[in-house]
Amino acid sequence: MKQQHWLGVLLLLWAARGMAAPAQAMGYTPKYAAGFTHFDYVEPQAPKGGQLVLPAQGSFDTLNPFTLKGDKADGVQALLLDTLGVSSEDEPYSCYGLLADDMQLAADKLSVRFHLNPLARFANGRPVQAADVVASFNTLTRDPAATPLYRVYWADVQQAVAVDAATVRFDFKRRNSELHMTLCQLPVFSRQWIAAGKSLADVALQPPVGSGPYVLERYDLGKNISFKRNPQYWAARLPVRRGMFNFDRIRYRYYQDETARLEAFKAGEFDVSAENMAKQWARGYVGPKFDDGRIIKKALPHQLSAGMQGFVFNLRRQQFADKRLRQAISLAFDFEWANRNLFYGQYRRSNSFFTNSDLAASGLPGPDELKLLNPIKDKLDPVVFGLPVEPPFTDGRYGIRRNLRQARQLLFEAGWRYEGGLLVDHRGRPLRIEFLTYSKVYDRVASGWQQNLAKLGITLTVRLVDPAIYQRRLNDFDYDMTVVVYGASNSPGNEQLDYHSCQAAQTPGSQNWAGLCDPAVEALLPDFQQFADRRQLQAASRALDRVLRAGYYLLPNWYLPYYRMAWWNRFGQPAKLPLYYSPTMWAIETWWEKK
Repeated sequence: MKQQHWLGVLLLLWAARGMAAPAQAMGYTPKYAAGFTHFDYVEPQAPKGGQLVLPAQGSFDTLNPFTLKGDKADGVQALLLDTLGVSSEDEPYSCYGLLADDMQLAADKLSVRFHLNPLARFANGRPVQAADVVASFNTLTRDPAATPLYRVYWADVQQAVAVDAATVRFDFKRRNSELHMTLCQLPVFSRQWIAAGKSLADVALQPPVGSGPYVLERYDLGKNISFKRNPQYWAARLPVRRGMFNFDRIRYRYYQDETARLEAFKAGEFDVSAENMAKQWARGYVGPKFDDGRIIKKALPHQLSAGMQGFVFNLRRQQFADKRLRQAISLAFDFEWANRNLFYGQYRRSNSFFTNSDLAASGLPGPDELKLLNPIKDKLDPVVFGLPVEPPFTDGRYGIRRNLRQARQLLFEAGWRYEGGLLVDHRGRPLRIEFLTYSKVYDRVASGWQQNLAKLGITLTVRLVDPAIYQRRLNDFDYDMTVVVYGASNSPGNEQLDYHSCQAAQTPGSQNWAGLCDPAVEALLPDFQQFADRRQLQAASRALDRVLRAGYYLLPNWYLPYYRMAWWNRFGQPAKLPLYYSPTMWAIETWWEKK
């Protein structure tokens, strides 16, 4: 079959029974050519057996990974459900066939067809059919109980049609440069999982019937969950699965507290720890077990875009409507002090919504960016056309004092005044901000920030809640400020609408945590759906980055260009590390237990 898409290149890859499988990539030729046998970052002869025990945060009350409500059990979607295609972890954005053994984009680019591999089977032995793909798509995008992410992500799909038992066609409302690629990521479950007349809300404790490498073995609600490798896994010999998912069992144990989690790891309660806390990494991962090699501790590099982590302002709160207030609050945060005194100098400052990638804005806008920015010039702050906004900086000589003087001037200009040592608005109401978090680590981070804000007359309180309550309040946008991560792939696309669109701002459970609804941003978002090549995508990303940074919608945090990872020394690993990966999934997918 001839691939019509001008961004991707169709290659015929021969799988277990010689079925043609697609390979596509966004703006480059896929790395793995016809006849490849396995990904370079796996060990194709890895032995099967043993178990891997992993930690999880908080608790869970549902086995359904797709609902808006409920705390999801770790591992269900990743281990039980196959997708139409998979990306390799040493390419920015590719698609190689898994459930689908062939894919064809229509010549007019308004539809795409997937042909299903005749070998594909659900865990109950039933063949995976086009009707299952259609049911999965319709459930995720139409069921009111589903998280709204899927509706936004595939908003340009008009309908899914079962052409025959093995072929499904997705019709598009309009041309969208990455839509056929994102459909590769569709998780497919059996249409029999949800009975007629029922919805996702009715199967909270019924795990989806999938075709993935594992099946659910047992669980203790909120405490632990265990998966058993399916010895009849249909895709075990496919090139995209060879040498992967080698453990007979994968278990998750839940911990409420970060300190308890670390002590449990050192006691051998679980096998692998991907550490997020600088203090724990510097001071907790020490002792005889590390010295004698029983536990291995490493910093592992990656090439993923770091996106943007930050303390987001909820613009749904009227007090944050003025950009000058948001900028003043940002000026009161001393990252350099926090990095020296709390983070052991481990972090770098996030400065972009596409941090650590070639998509981040730098220097003055180039011709490609100006082509996008000039038509909306009347909607933009003039600073957008200069150097991109950088986070505030403090030096050892003057510390935070200069920044606080600038912040005070901005507050006066915005109409705030001092009364009784407090910053008040024109009605005499003091400015009080609640920072919502589920982790005690932000108590330490916020302490210095609270003191600096107090010098400006602003009261900052930290509200610590358990992860379940935190997730509910996040879904309901019930916070003044909180910490969020705007994840960014190396090929951003439809997810930018869920982050920044007006529709997402009004949709509970979306990832528009800022409540952003800005005409200029709205005008730029279609450029992530319509682009001809990598150069245009870079221009769209850099233009959006400039606008978002100039808006001070969040206070940028920090990032690492590597993972902090430790594990008990009883595992084998492939010789080559992937480039674009998550540390836990790397262990799940490619490690094996030494005999």
